[in-house]
Amino acid sequence: MTDNQNPFPDDARGPSRPYAQATPYAQEPSRTQGTPYPQGAYGTPPPPGPVRPRILWIVLAWVLFLVLLVVGVAGFAGGLTSTIKDAASITTFESGKSVSVELDPKDKPAIYASSDQRADISCEVAGAPGLDVKLTRPSTSQTFTYGDTTWEMVFQIGTPAAGTYQVSCEGEGVTFGVGKEIIGSVGKLVGGAIAMVALPILGFLVAVIVTIVVLVRRGGARKRAMR
Repeated sequence: MTDNQNPFPDDARGPSRPYAQATPYAQEPSRTQGTPYPQGAYGTPPPPGPVRPRILWIVLAWVLFLVLLVVGVAGFAGGLTSTIKDAASITTFESGKSVSVELDPKDKPAIYASSDQRADISCEVAGAPGLDVKLTRPSTSQTFTYGDTTWEMVFQIGTPAAGTYQVSCEGEGVTFGVGKEIIGSVGKLVGGAIAMVALPILGFLVAVIVTIVVLVRRGGARKRAMR
């Protein structure tokens, strides 16, 4: 009896078929490998802008201060020059002679004298018929020097109305002149002095306030940006 070398197909003794390997489950894609989330509200914050207000405001404030300082000094110098010019704008004449001048009471006309020595002085002012002109001695001494000549006011002219007047004076070795009172021109000088003081002070205060406000607000803006 011969042995059957071919075992039955279902014989347990025969070699078993290997089980087919199942397809592995599909792996869930990693979040890092997928499409990144779009950058929206939670993305990278935009770079910070320039800090406000700008330093330029401080520079402009101090430039304004310098401008007002120059204007104030120029205003005072202009007032001083105008005062001297008004006082020096006199019509001169020699002793024993007369001069025709235009006088206006609002200009506070006056007679000046220039002499190297003391002298007795007398003057007369004549206007249109019926006009009463009064000459009075000044209560305070008013003198000024223009060029090489020193002038002293000797009479105040009280004219009743504007018009043409004849002025004559006598005094040994004296040169006379008709002009305006120095006090009448002091208003321009005072105005220039006020401008010289007030304008720079105003400009300085504005510059200091602007500097403080800008620095404080810039500091606050930096702190908010760091949060």
